[in-house]
Amino acid sequence: QVQLVESGGGLVQAGGSLRLSCTASGRTFSWYVMGWFRQAPGREREIVAAISRTGDSIYSADSVKGRFTISRDNAKNTAYLQMNSLKPEDTAVYFCAADAAPLRVALSPSEYRYWGQGTQVTVSS
Repeated sequence: QVQLVESGGGLVQAGGSLRLSCTASGRTFSWYVMGWFRQAPGREREIVAAISRTGDSIYSADSVKGRFTISRDNAKNTAYLQMNSLKPEDTAVYFCAADAAPLRVALSPSEYRYWGQGTQVTVSS
């Protein structure tokens, strides 16, 4: 079992930047495919970005492509989501997720077994 803790959320003005971190404990971090999801009030949880075990395969949703970057540091047991050029529509609770089963990257919430508690990101206009 792996435990995930997100940090780095907060309030930022439109056009600003934030970096989210997801630190894992409990098992070998490099075994796990990692994903970042977000959920706004009244909306379903959606994929933001995902990264393979070694970082050689990455997916970014069209809505964040060119603005958000997912990365990982297996030596630090941490995944990151660098968010630039933030927009009010990026406001949501952001979750990191992990699973050992997928071969490369996983895009559906149902593919992830382990989840962090979430961190709020609010972008003001």
